[in-house]
Amino acid sequence: MNDDDSRFGRRSFMAGSALAIGAASFPAFAALPAEHLSVRIRSREDVGPLPHIWNCVGSDRAAITLKESWRQDIDRARREIGVRQVRFHGILNDELGVLTRYPQHRSGTANFHNVAEVYDGLVDRGLSPFVELSFMPSELASGTAQFGFYKGNITPPKSFDAWGAFIGEFTRFIVGRYGIDTVAQWPIEVWNEPDLPFFFTGKQADYFQLYKHAAVAVKSVSPRLQVGGPVTSGAKWLPEFLDFCTSENAPVDFVSTHSYAGEMGAKRDGPRMSVNDVIPAAIRGARQTISASRHPDLPLYVNEWSADSPAMIAHVLTQALGQAQIMSHWVLSGTYEELGPTDYLLQDGAMGWALLLRGIPRPGYNTYRLLHALGSRRLLADGPALASRREDGSFAALVWNLAEVPQAAGIPGADAKRDVVGSAKRMVVTIEGMKPGQKVRVTQVDQSRGSPFPAWRAMGSPKLPTSAQIAALRSAAVLPAAVLSRLDANRQLTLDLPAEGVALIESAPDPSV
Repeated sequence: MNDDDSRFGRRSFMAGSALAIGAASFPAFAALPAEHLSVRIRSREDVGPLPHIWNCVGSDRAAITLKESWRQDIDRARREIGVRQVRFHGILNDELGVLTRYPQHRSGTANFHNVAEVYDGLVDRGLSPFVELSFMPSELASGTAQFGFYKGNITPPKSFDAWGAFIGEFTRFIVGRYGIDTVAQWPIEVWNEPDLPFFFTGKQADYFQLYKHAAVAVKSVSPRLQVGGPVTSGAKWLPEFLDFCTSENAPVDFVSTHSYAGEMGAKRDGPRMSVNDVIPAAIRGARQTISASRHPDLPLYVNEWSADSPAMIAHVLTQALGQAQIMSHWVLSGTYEELGPTDYLLQDGAMGWALLLRGIPRPGYNTYRLLHALGSRRLLADGPALASRREDGSFAALVWNLAEVPQAAGIPGADAKRDVVGSAKRMVVTIEGMKPGQKVRVTQVDQSRGSPFPAWRAMGSPKLPTSAQIAALRSAAVLPAAVLSRLDANRQLTLDLPAEGVALIESAPDPSV
């Protein structure tokens, strides 16, 4: 984290400490209620690097990145939550005209004008794409089946050789435009969720050929380029894919897959798993599959997952550390048209996966702001916590109160009810290695704080708020101000956390560390 990128740095902490602590501190509690949480953090016990594996986000399709509302959202996310990489579908869609017959172009002639518009828009912002090679240009397609509002062709190619030649041409274009040193940092994956019939009409064997011809073409441009797959839903096809790459000598530099708690939770055998543990279990299974293969050291990129519960976001990402190298939230922006424009901006229930809606932050977005405030070194912690030390020596830890919150499955917005099974809990956080009386700042996010929903309901829950209402909701959902407090004589801090709430605890650098 950089002081200039966030309000959570040392300078802001020291300025805030000038406030009168007594007036703003948390109330003292005589005793803990029956239900409580305990966290113990060893502030001087460094257990290694803390990679911010959440710095990639998903975003509908390539063409959406040309919209001003999307660009405003990504600019804000780059500043506030540290986004550095963006993944989206459809860089080869007919709507971008990459290989489409027009009067001024010969049939079969590539046209990468709009590819440049899309990628320039990222690179000019200091961002990089996670390249997804999808969908099939009609000139190459074996059929006419389509997916989504943007009508991506989801059929295999008529000729795998022609597909490979086209991918080689595409790869030479992006390397020629942006340079090998830059593009070598861009993961390139083949297709999206080919195990699902509404994304790919071919069989598994067809996908493997699609993958091999594309991967060989990419590597023919430069062996430094990263290529991988199988980009499946629910960690499917991983053993078969890795076996195929081994037996066919197909290049593979990473494994990518997706996981959604709402779609997977009901499909598991045996006792129903907590919604909070579905994605971590899938990630562990994927990592075990990779480790047991002939490619045991490949990185794992979970480049689609989602949650709308702040505590679940914190829990899943913490569980993924050491297992996955990228955890890309689907999606950042409410400028999203995969199944067509929604008839609402905000609604109750499972309203979709976007973190920002025309600049209105949902609680999940503000949770990522707190995650971005964590440092680069991980500290030992017991309980629901992720603790860190920043480069300037300051301390930052995220703690949370998990609840059981069913997640959206299938069509966003289909469920108008959001059930939360959980309760407010009092949390006692012991921070070993700090002095009694140490000043700390606490910032909390939940469905009331750092959330637009209380203000939106007070407006009468408009599905399409006016411009004035949108401006008011943006203000209402800003990250709340930190509250100042001190550790007690036992080096403890007591917090009240509502169900699914999270809290960031910060303290200034300790000169003895």
